[in-house]
Amino acid sequence: MLFSIIIPLYNRPQEIKELLETLTLQTYKQFEVLVIEDGSKLDAADIVKSFEGELDLRYFTKPNEGQGFTRNYGFERAKGDYFIIFDSDCLIPADYLEIVNRSLQTNWLDMYGGPDAAHPSFTAIQRAISYSMTSPFTTGGIRGSKKNMGGQFHPRSFNMGVSRKVWETVGGFIITRSGEDIEYSIRIHTAGFKIGLIPEAIVYHKRRTDFLQFYKQAHFFGRARINIYKFFPDTLKAVHFFPALFTLFLVFVLIANVLQWPVAHLCNILLGVYILLIFFHSLGKNKSLKIAFLSIATAFIQLTAYGLGFMQDFWKRVILKKS
Repeated sequence: MLFSIIIPLYNRPQEIKELLETLTLQTYKQFEVLVIEDGSKLDAADIVKSFEGELDLRYFTKPNEGQGFTRNYGFERAKGDYFIIFDSDCLIPADYLEIVNRSLQTNWLDMYGGPDAAHPSFTAIQRAISYSMTSPFTTGGIRGSKKNMGGQFHPRSFNMGVSRKVWETVGGFIITRSGEDIEYSIRIHTAGFKIGLIPEAIVYHKRRTDFLQFYKQAHFFGRARINIYKFFPDTLKAVHFFPALFTLFLVFVLIANVLQWPVAHLCNILLGVYILLIFFHSLGKNKSLKIAFLSIATAFIQLTAYGLGFMQDFWKRVILKKS
């Protein structure tokens, strides 16, 4: 099977260098790489060119349209039997393609998704962010799990694969950002194709490098969930309201403590238990006191940022019905 790896790129030349370096180490060799520069001002032409002798590599430039339509651009030019999408801030284990190929041979999937994890080279903040995005004590527990509390499993586009038949039948992305990967997987599922998780197909996803960048990203994710709801109202599940409810609970706890309401003591205990759960779970996974403490901060940032973004667009687009 020939895989076509499609990587949208926007102003991140250093990231693509690290990603391409990991692709040169793949144990499965039947693949091509398409790097599509999406209107970048900081292009990676020289960096990509330096890999020409090591990879079957093609480099394209186009006006800025966002990652969804840039992936479509790659689909249109791909030669492979199966298309794989990575974000440019991912590092790929050497046996990734071998794992995917073996899994598809034994249990065919028309579309698959894989989990993400923290690489040992990541900073403490990056590893804490990775924890909060994969933890069962945040919304991260919904992603990369066979038992998806949010309903049908929806692969995320930082680590996603689709067969050529899917592309030829369903087409590509119809929105370019803001939940475009979930919208795409819902259409693929509706068309009758088989979608699933390949648990061993892990990538190391860098995400953001500081708290402010992570807050902005999580806030955008909260807004994206409402964007998906506008396309598919029945996909909005009770679990998607958890970050908003958590955010409102924090506001209530603050007010209760300031006004010295009797219920404040119980709220503080509940919040303390939750903090301890995050701390000790992260400590067990990361074996680091520093990362465990940082994980408390990143978990709260993720939930409150997502919750505020969710509430913002729920009020604007669902209650007030603004476009």
